[in-house]
Amino acid sequence: MGRPMIVADQLGVRFVRNRRRNLKLREYFVQGGRRRPRVDQFWALRNASFTVNQGDAVGVIGRNGTGKSTLLKLIAGVLIPDEGSVTTYGRVAPLLELSAGFASDLTGRENVQIVAALHGLSRAEIRDHLTEIIEFSEVGDFIDTPVRHYSTGMRVKLGFAVISKLTHPILLVDEALAVGDKDFRLKCYATIERMLSEGRTLVLVSHNEADLRRFCNRGIYINSGNLEVDGTLDEALGAYDGFVLEGL
Repeated sequence: MGRPMIVADQLGVRFVRNRRRNLKLREYFVQGGRRRPRVDQFWALRNASFTVNQGDAVGVIGRNGTGKSTLLKLIAGVLIPDEGSVTTYGRVAPLLELSAGFASDLTGRENVQIVAALHGLSRAEIRDHLTEIIEFSEVGDFIDTPVRHYSTGMRVKLGFAVISKLTHPILLVDEALAVGDKDFRLKCYATIERMLSEGRTLVLVSHNEADLRRFCNRGIYINSGNLEVDGTLDEALGAYDGFVLEGL
């Protein structure tokens, strides 16, 4: 067992949504014709405790809207927890959401340089790897076109191409492997397998069981913001399958 790389302790985050209730006519006039939204708070994730060790590849499983992507954003530091804590021991390379954090009005080349710099690559490293990143992305002549003209698949390809050149010990991937043609997915698979062979740590959110079984030696099943299972991949998949069957 490797040393801890990610430690979550009673981790929780809540969001606020506003709901407008129907007002009686008298209340409407008393409030000057203004409807006051009722604040409704809900926990997207709560009481999540787990440890991910060096070299682990953890698949995060659950239905849409249950807290999987929220968990990755907490690990990446994009979200701040309202309860508990999450600590990472090493730099994180996140590929979160399909937009990959690009600025739509900038070209692909400009976005590569900015995102690579934000991930800690020096100007010299960016210059040395730029051609390889562009070739890996397969966007071709579109590299000097504003990203707003890119398809979703092209954005993900460019985002993964940047990630492929990082040496960060922790890799977070959120559904990115579901987009793109077969040849590019195989190239991504080879890149992830190389990273894992180097002893890096992977947390993968996916609905693709084949991808989960290809990479992951552990599984975390989240249901309605609650961490239900933290065990083997088969245990997590079995719990999720049981939940789905109950709903049929």
